[in-house]
Amino acid sequence: MSLQVRIESLVLRLAAEFKTIYGQVGTLANLSTTDKTNLVSSINELRSQILVLAGITVIDDANSAATSTTFSASKITGLLDALKADLLGGADAAFDTLKELQTAILSDESGIAALLTAVDKRVRFDAAQSLTAPEQTQARQNIGAIAAAAIGDPETDFVSVFEAALAA
Repeated sequence: MSLQVRIESLVLRLAAEFKTIYGQVGTLANLSTTDKTNLVSSINELRSQILVLAGITVIDDANSAATSTTFSASKITGLLDALKADLLGGADAAFDTLKELQTAILSDESGIAALLTAVDKRVRFDAAQSLTAPEQTQARQNIGAIAAAAIGDPETDFVSVFEAALAA
């Protein structure tokens, strides 16, 4: 089965799911909100009504498992600082920014030369390359790709397939 046939099957399945979802969403006119123009507007209306309710605690730094409250800005900043410390893993000041890492890497010319030699033996994606048929086969095997012939017609209009499935 070609990729084209598989994608067409997927599009037909998606169209069937969209029909189901359209049926489950319902009619906007049946919303009990004042704004019935779209679901986002209705949700925003409900949110604004919830925010004005008295006695609601919105910030709760002690309850990390809560789903109806949030942390304060200072608690969030503290957590981000802790994450930064974890990411840096105790790196000294000479290597705690991307700029400092770049400077350190660029100052190691022999390491860079070795990396460039290794990169030169790789399949490029930033420029054209001439590969032999065995090299092409090996490159496809290495990345799990398939030959163009196995894909099918890349010019298939999947939108028309999808629309036809929705109309069916």
